[in-house]
Amino acid sequence: MARAQNFVRKYVPKRSVQTQNDATEARAPQSQGPASLMTNSRHIAVVDDDREIRTLLTQFLEKHGFRVSAVADGRSLRRILATQRVDLVVLDVVLPGEDGLTICRRLSTEAQLPIIMLTGKSDEVDRIIGLEIGADDYLAKPFNPRELLARVRNVLRRWELAPRKPDVQEASTYRFASWTLDVAARELVGAEGARQVLTGAEFRLLLAFLSHPNRVLSRHQLIDLTSTRRTELFDRSIDVRVSRLRQLLGDQNGAPRIIKTVYGDGYVLGVTVEVG
Repeated sequence: MARAQNFVRKYVPKRSVQTQNDATEARAPQSQGPASLMTNSRHIAVVDDDREIRTLLTQFLEKHGFRVSAVADGRSLRRILATQRVDLVVLDVVLPGEDGLTICRRLSTEAQLPIIMLTGKSDEVDRIIGLEIGADDYLAKPFNPRELLARVRNVLRRWELAPRKPDVQEASTYRFASWTLDVAARELVGAEGARQVLTGAEFRLLLAFLSHPNRVLSRHQLIDLTSTRRTELFDRSIDVRVSRLRQLLGDQNGAPRIIKTVYGDGYVLGVTVEVG
């Protein structure tokens, strides 16, 4: 309670705070404006074991146009993620049962959604670990709600602009130039029907390009799109893999026409892609 009172005294105008039970908090708030405002608003899940902080953050974020579900633990968050679309999670490190770092690690492998961690002011190790296992940003308590709002908006903006990892179930084939990628078989099919089995690295890299045609992808973006939990890639390793992929496609490194180099920025798939 002391933690919540400090939060209230320092940053929140004096007013009555009505506490709610978790079932009420987890429901979507009632719209006070046009129906389209709530329909189009981003949905944020706040996970904090302090009821008063949950209530305050819910009121503040809703005031600025967000839809909020506030819960006390990882189990309640699972229920929300199973039934609703969530655009961002604000996640406290210290939670009953499953702690915030464990939840962050699980979400980074199970879902593609941004996470902002809330940590104690002196918990530098937790902040570093959180960023390493997949958190997009962190904020130390006590904090100004306006700073949280700014970080939420910035993370959502970055998330919208960043390319997403392709879902192998979204398409069965990609046709480009004179080639077809058979997604299920992970095979590259030539114009005359000859099949070339791709390695895992070759498949992920080609799929990243085909999922973002005519879009420049930096080396760092390609690392994010193609790396797995068991691999660690570096900028120059991407250059080597692009060179090998060009050889498979018969795309001359000296004058490539399929995967083109954008000097200083990265690479771009410069041909039309048909998805089947």
